[in-house]
Amino acid sequence: QVQLVESGGGLVQPGGSLRLSCEASGFTFSRYGMSWYRQAPGKERELVADITTTGSATTYADSVKGRFTISRDNAKNTVYLQMNSLRPGDTAVYYCKAYSMVLLPRICWGQGTQVTVSS
Repeated sequence: QVQLVESGGGLVQPGGSLRLSCEASGFTFSRYGMSWYRQAPGKERELVADITTTGSATTYADSVKGRFTISRDNAKNTVYLQMNSLRPGDTAVYYCKAYSMVLLPRICWGQGTQVTVSS
């Protein structure tokens, strides 16, 4: 069964850090690009970070550059999002997504994990 399971969310104070994990199963993880998205109440879902199949290239939203780092461990079928210097504006549900231009399924979404930044 194709599945992505996020973990690591929670409540953190401004300036704090969290590391999110997303473990994949049911498909060939190493042949999929991986992304982290987030969605805050009343807002559209937005791309936060992306990483290529081998981890050779990454991209970030301007709002998180210098604070967040995406990485992957293909041996563990897991993608990570290290979040430092967190701000209240980072509060959202964070989702991981797997995507492929040639393989099926084309896209797979995780259930999401809540991140709340508040004092």
